[in-house]
Amino acid sequence: MRLSRGRPFLFKRSWAKQQRVVLLSLIGANLAVFVAGILLDTFQPGFVRDWLGLSNRGLHDAYAWQFVTAALLHHGPWHLIGDIFILYFLGRDLESILGQRHFLYLYLAGTVGGELGHLFLMPVDTILFGASGGVAAVLVAYATVLPELELAPITLPIRIKAKHLAYAALLLAAILLCARRDGVVIHSAWIGGFAAGWLYVHLLGFGHPSFLQRMLHQRRAALERRRQMSAEQFIAEEIDPLLEKISRRGIKSLTRAERRLLVQAREKVLKQG
Repeated sequence: MRLSRGRPFLFKRSWAKQQRVVLLSLIGANLAVFVAGILLDTFQPGFVRDWLGLSNRGLHDAYAWQFVTAALLHHGPWHLIGDIFILYFLGRDLESILGQRHFLYLYLAGTVGGELGHLFLMPVDTILFGASGGVAAVLVAYATVLPELELAPITLPIRIKAKHLAYAALLLAAILLCARRDGVVIHSAWIGGFAAGWLYVHLLGFGHPSFLQRMLHQRRAALERRRQMSAEQFIAEEIDPLLEKISRRGIKSLTRAERRLLVQAREKVLKQG
């Protein structure tokens, strides 16, 4: 089966089974920070929320460490259990497919994307516990790499395709983004995490080509075609229509791209000469 839908990968690696070092390290870090947060709040209530969660107030006061600390914060044990459940059962396959380095970069991209999404989408008085940003990136990456794979939740007698699970999570995130916009939040990291995870695996060559990828591919193909042209062919196919346009509407009617074609034609003529 071609996971990349026939498109070339941007990386090559062995498919041999490897130790899940990154995955288990991320899970361990989340657990450790959660326990440390409980201890801190026990001795100084509100410390984690006011000093470690990401907020616009913190940015205004230059609390740069919040970008790091908020990435591992969970709002209660059920939030922690849910994130670790998704991270482990999806991440163990994804780490084997992408490799440890790309899996770590994916998680970090989702974390950063989730935090930026929160800052852009939520009111200034909300505080983000943003561990779900990296988990959202893992979920959407899994759904992109293995969209038709059926998942069977342990507690439910149903089977759901990975892509449908990602759609449901995205819909839930959008609903919560509109319904809950105050206090300590976790869902505002999902949207940015989804976007960052989707972009990252597409850059690696998985999933259907995006509009941006198709546009870049077409542009590279056009540049390569023009590079292979002789000066006479380039002038006949690319420059003569521009000269007709200039004669009808004046040189000011040329776009920046069309002006670059004139420069390329001059360079080709000089090079050939």
